[in-house]
Amino acid sequence: MNIPHKPVLLKETVDLFKDIEEGYFIDCTLGFGGHSEAILKRYPHIKLIGIDQDKEALEFAKKRLAKFGNRVEFINKRASEALKEINVPVSGILADIGVSSYQLDNKERGFTFDSDVLDMRMNKNQTFSAKDVVNFYDRNSLEEVIKKYSEDRRYKKIVDAIIKNRPIDSNRKLSEILASIGLKDKKQLAPIFQAIRIEVNNELNELENILEESEKIARDKTILGIITFHSLEDRIVKNKFKEWARKCICPEEAIKCECGGNNQKGIILTKKPITASKEEIKENPRSRSAKLRGFMFRR
Repeated sequence: MNIPHKPVLLKETVDLFKDIEEGYFIDCTLGFGGHSEAILKRYPHIKLIGIDQDKEALEFAKKRLAKFGNRVEFINKRASEALKEINVPVSGILADIGVSSYQLDNKERGFTFDSDVLDMRMNKNQTFSAKDVVNFYDRNSLEEVIKKYSEDRRYKKIVDAIIKNRPIDSNRKLSEILASIGLKDKKQLAPIFQAIRIEVNNELNELENILEESEKIARDKTILGIITFHSLEDRIVKNKFKEWARKCICPEEAIKCECGGNNQKGIILTKKPITASKEEIKENPRSRSAKLRGFMFRR
């Protein structure tokens, strides 16, 4: 089987769940099944529910994981929606908040810099696409997207160039427009494309919802692992884990603790985010920005 995507931090992710107990493992972003296959092999005492909104990826994963028989179930939905339906004992949860190599490299999906379409939808059934963001957002809204998600100080200049050259019908044309104002190489283009992609797929809000729903379905000793590729995503996870780990939730200005000091929801398993080794980065450059954080719930 030709596998179109290499999962990042594979060994590190599998090791994070070394203390996983019997029950169900939820892969919120199944993709092409790389992480799930490794989890199922390493931990034969667990069953797995694989979730993905991308039907193409899900169909591939079904074939890849068929050898595990009834140990695997599949759900074709956004993770935050699917998690609301989970009513089994959950021992582990994983979310890889990124785009697969297949999606990035497939020009028909409209993620690549030289694609003839302007799309960037992870879910092809969704009607809202990059074409809507680039061509129909007003100046203030588009500036907010580029400024917040790309963190590029030239956001006003970037938006000005986009608006002046509307309508834009392809990633290729968008790349040419950005090149005309000095953003010519991939390192400069990537954050702008990523910003638009995050807006199209509502990725930060989806991450926050995944965290919220994961807390609801977690039981004692449930392990949660989140892989992020963007500083804003990592900050959301870091802050949420800190919040969950706090014993005292009294306001900072409180003279003494009045909440009882027993509000801790679990423990942080990763003091610092786990990042890719030099060897992995050399083999898979897309792992360069990946960060893995882990949390264990205690009830």
